[in-house]
Amino acid sequence: MVASVIQLKCSCNNYPWGKKGSESLAARLCTKTPGTDFTIDESQFYSEQWMGDYPVLPAKVLDTDEELHKVIDENKEKLLGKQCISKFGGVLPFLPKILSIQKALPLQIHPDKELASRLHKQDPEKYTDDNHKPEIAVALGKFEVFAGWKPNAEIESLFALGPLKRFLPEKHSPFNNETLKYIGRTILEASDDVIATTQEQLAKVPRESLGDQAYILDLLPRLQKQYSKQDPGNLVALLTMNFMTLSAGDAIYVPADAPHAYLSGDIVECMARSNNVINTGFCPRAERDSIELFTAALTFSPHSAEEALLPATKSEKGSMGKTVIYQPPMSEFNMLRTNLGQGEKEVVSATSGPSVIWVTSGSGKLDADGKTWDLKEGYVFFIGQGTELAYESEKGVEIYSAYAE
Repeated sequence: MVASVIQLKCSCNNYPWGKKGSESLAARLCTKTPGTDFTIDESQFYSEQWMGDYPVLPAKVLDTDEELHKVIDENKEKLLGKQCISKFGGVLPFLPKILSIQKALPLQIHPDKELASRLHKQDPEKYTDDNHKPEIAVALGKFEVFAGWKPNAEIESLFALGPLKRFLPEKHSPFNNETLKYIGRTILEASDDVIATTQEQLAKVPRESLGDQAYILDLLPRLQKQYSKQDPGNLVALLTMNFMTLSAGDAIYVPADAPHAYLSGDIVECMARSNNVINTGFCPRAERDSIELFTAALTFSPHSAEEALLPATKSEKGSMGKTVIYQPPMSEFNMLRTNLGQGEKEVVSATSGPSVIWVTSGSGKLDADGKTWDLKEGYVFFIGQGTELAYESEKGVEIYSAYAE
């Protein structure tokens, strides 16, 4: 009979925006699992560690090498619970990851359910499922990100500048979301020469003309170096999107159809169970998806940096007060973060659905399902529904848990 606590081993993918070799936290954490066959090639980029049952890069049971989705499929009711199966089907409804980012990810959106269903039917090889993909990102240290839209007033003030007026519609008063959509589409459709010329002219704008948005002049050459002066993502991100710098424990929520591009740092990411993405910038032209598709799908929330933030609050699931919860406005998952000092303990109450827990730093013990497990940096466990978790730290430990109910 399958156990309720299953230690996993995970792997990383190799997108070129990832950190190289041992500089990648995602890769280093993958190597920590005892007996894993994952090794680091110092010449490779390591971008994402996946810790779920999605078949593209599935976690595996450490003891047997079975893929997690197969174990869940054979033991749905015991591991997922009737409530989770009723709501989400016989799969883990979320996908947790560790990302290590050394340059901007593509400027992207993730389609909502209606669009995902349509795209999956049209091109199942590219859009591999019919689900939406709202997500959260929690910083493990300094994390730079473009997320959602600036307030319209801030965007309007920028496009009053001479070099940028070319992207405005003929009638742009009042300046609203339709104006913003037009601007985004016009930038993305512009020729390489227009994009390069505009950036050259933008770089010469006096700092005082930009006010609180003068950071644009500092970030512009950095983005140009990462991709090119012809990449329209440089303009869309800098001129229309919130640039945010988060610290460890800070989080953002990115709804389906909301533009975003992670720029640098190490993060915990969790999303609804999907791998669908539409890219239009910060990537070679040949890798960009349909501009019409991208702009037609856009949502206009969040519309400020404050709206993008996802605060952590004390969780009632932690009986000793050492656990906080991130609760995104979606049904597939919540996330817990437990921080324990030397010798401290926490008990996390059982959930009616499955969870995945992972250790980002430190060490300790886990008592669950009548057994004791070592907790060490990089260890990952699948936890079946109805299982209480008792943690005890050694010199300190940080544990994340994504769960469905």
